Amino acid sequence: MKIVIIILAVILIAFAAIQVYFMRLQRNIETYPYVVKQKYDRFEIRSYEATLFTTVKLSSKGYKNTSSQGFSILAGYIFGKNERNEKISMTSPVSMSLEDSVTMMFMVPKKLNKETLPKPNQSAIEFKEEPAKLLAAIRFSGWANDVKIEQYKQDLKVALAAEGINYTNKFYFFGYNAPFEVFNRKNEVLVELE
Repeated sequence: MKIVIIILAVILIAFAAIQVYFMRLQRNIETYPYVVKQKYDRFEIRSYEATLFTTVKLSSKGYKNTSSQGFSILAGYIFGKNERNEKISMTSPVSMSLEDSVTMMFMVPKKLNKETLPKPNQSAIEFKEEPAKLLAAIRFSGWANDVKIEQYKQDLKVALAAEGINYTNKFYFFGYNAPFEVFNRKNEVLVELE
């Protein structure tokens, strides 16, 4: 019985250490810069800067079908699968457009630009400059899935309509945590405003 307790204690300590490591790592990750323009009970309006992204367009639709595939392609690129075998810093959030086809995007660190980025080994990866934009964002915790994303998308639409705020049909999902993080998970559904 003592051995079982010791093994469980070691597993618990290792799990806690990994979670603390990821929480500390998250604090040092460069994020997509924005300014909060207005806060409401359920959502906020933000102004985002023009920013360069590494992107991959996927033919599937929905979070479940595309998140692992898109993340794997883009993570491979930033972890060194490029013409110079160069590692690029991870940024946050991982962004996905919520359209008929999904585009997954990793923000390029500010110190880099199209000219200094290494060429991807995969032809599906592209660099895209997102213009400055005004977005409404609603936040939720826990693990993201298609049902939750759709639920918060609808909640955001209702909240915007109640305030008389016009929006486009360009919705996004932002995920802020590493896949192994269990605590303090942060997710958002956003929409571009007219």
